[in-house]
Amino acid sequence: MTSAHHAPALGIDLGGTKIEALLLDASGVERWRERVATPQGDYRATLAALARLVARGRAAASGAACSVGVGAPGSVGSGGLVKNANSTCLKGQTLQRDLEALIGQPVALANDANCLALSEATDGAGAGAAVVFAVILGTGVGAGIAVQGRVLQGPNALAGEWGHNPLPWPRDDERPGALCYCGAHGCIETWLAGPALAADHLRHGGAALAASDIGRAAAAGDVACDASLARHAQRLARALATVVNLLDPDVIVLAGGVSRLHRLVERASAAMPAHIFGARNDPPRLCLALARHGDSSGVRGAAWLGRALA
Repeated sequence: MTSAHHAPALGIDLGGTKIEALLLDASGVERWRERVATPQGDYRATLAALARLVARGRAAASGAACSVGVGAPGSVGSGGLVKNANSTCLKGQTLQRDLEALIGQPVALANDANCLALSEATDGAGAGAAVVFAVILGTGVGAGIAVQGRVLQGPNALAGEWGHNPLPWPRDDERPGALCYCGAHGCIETWLAGPALAADHLRHGGAALAASDIGRAAAAGDVACDASLARHAQRLARALATVVNLLDPDVIVLAGGVSRLHRLVERASAAMPAHIFGARNDPPRLCLALARHGDSSGVRGAAWLGRALA
């Protein structure tokens, strides 16, 4: 019989716009992958889509028993209810329990940013590092923490909820900040997510462009778009400097479409020391790295998570 840690590992990343699934063999080599659109605002349809992907992953494993791990927005609170999810149809639902009932086996469920942290700490940009802080900069903003290769969750499943702290050292024109779906104003997510960059560009007289278009235009020499990216990098630097002051991670890994915009990581890295305690007298050692597995890192982390449960 194949042991659990030598069996195929099926990972699923449940995102706001897409659901991605992949199958890894015992050595971490990808054997199958599929993406489907996320049913918008429909919990039952989302469950059905997850179950279909599990069935197709099992078929790709040629009948071998697979562990199953799922990365999703938010976290699991008391009674197994999903909380703090920006995909609001998941909030208050028993996602883990419901999916287990549909597919007939245990499911490991974790926050999508925690899956990113696990992936990059296992065999990504943070491999071998003692403490990895992993950030998703995309449609939303999230973060996860891995210590010695294991995800840190905390008693309230809130470890790494960096995106729902206020933007540090706000300027006068950054107060009070936009209203966040969590009910607070000025959360880091409301400043650093892709839609926030687009809104900031518009506020400063730019055209109505998506974050990706702003990045491409800046790379092509557009002065206004480059200025918007410079402001974004400064805000990212302030937000990450507080992480260094609090956690001092060995590696900060950045993922999501916004993280790959023109010179963003380079500029943020250069601006961070101005906000790090003691940096004027002792320049800090900083390691900002892009996720080695790109936008597939979260789904790989979900697969590793499922294997650890098996």
